[in-house]
Amino acid sequence: MGETVKRVLAATVMLIIACVAGVLEHFGIPAVRWLGVFVAIGMVYEMVNRLFNAKREVVVKHALLFFVAWLVMLVAAVYFVGASVKNILLLLAIICAADVGAWFFGRIFGSDKMWERVSEHKTWAGQIAGVVCGAIVSLSFGPLVVGNYLPELLWVGIAVALLSQYGDLTASWVKRQLNIKDFGTILPGHGGLLDRFDGWIYVLPIVWLLMM
Repeated sequence: MGETVKRVLAATVMLIIACVAGVLEHFGIPAVRWLGVFVAIGMVYEMVNRLFNAKREVVVKHALLFFVAWLVMLVAAVYFVGASVKNILLLLAIICAADVGAWFFGRIFGSDKMWERVSEHKTWAGQIAGVVCGAIVSLSFGPLVVGNYLPELLWVGIAVALLSQYGDLTASWVKRQLNIKDFGTILPGHGGLLDRFDGWIYVLPIVWLLMM
């Protein structure tokens, strides 16, 4: 089975799981929150496992345990932010739009690398496109989901899109320091949970802190 087929199948399964969680929410079961917590715990496990197998001097030198502490905060953030399904849907829509926009336009116009020593695929064109796509999706969320046009969502979209991309860059930097390609193998074609959901690393904890 080719790598592209694996990626498509894994993405389809994740979409089905998300849809099932949404249906359960409709019937009063907090599936979105608990699915988020499960994913966040999986991300923490993958990171801790990689650190235990890394050279001690690498971990100490780069203070990667701070990254673990941040991921632990992510678990709490998922739980509390998940109390509002609309919040999770909005953040998910922005992060996905930023991710797809950065990937698509980065491949087309991406000759200007952002930080090649950290991630050879990230480009300035991709980042700008990701922010624009995230902002557009965020603005669309008001009339489509809430029923009102909310101009302040423009700034939410820009901020979340940027944070998600720097979460991705941070994860790439950590992988480079640990000399690994993926954090895990649970998602065929995608790597681990942390590889797939690294865009949430900064977004959810900061949103949670702002909501407190």
